Amino acid sequence: MAVIHDPMRVPPRTGTIYPKPFDEGFDGRLKRALTERLGLTQFGVNLTTLQPGAKSSHRHWHENEDEFIYMLEGELVLVTKDGEQVLRPSMAVAFAAGDKNGHQLVNRSSARATYLEIGTRAQDEDITYPDIDLRAEKRAGRFRFFRKTGEPYE
Repeated sequence: MAVIHDPMRVPPRTGTIYPKPFDEGFDGRLKRALTERLGLTQFGVNLTTLQPGAKSSHRHWHENEDEFIYMLEGELVLVTKDGEQVLRPSMAVAFAAGDKNGHQLVNRSSARATYLEIGTRAQDEDITYPDIDLRAEKRAGRFRFFRKTGEPYE
């Protein structure tokens, strides 16, 4: 049994794996991967903090992976094709695999916001970004990015 005594002390990942020019604007996102440190492989849990002005991702949806968000502190705006909704502490939201209503979290407040991000760890996945010329494929755990025409980003 592994224990993380203070998850906020887990070194965060910053930046993003998105290709240029879609990789900009993620400096204020801090992701702390908890499940890897605990030896779990079937699902992932990130303790994610968004500084003021930061966003979680580009608006997207997953073909094979479920996602679950639980708000811990601060205030975020959930952006979907249906509009915007404010999320506050103790609120939860889920995104089922295959639901084409893409989602994104944005911190429009003046304080940091922190949430748990829990999701499936499929080895193969397709991710659609409806607002930009980007789609992602994950095969055997490795990501590749393409234009909507199928042309790969280098």
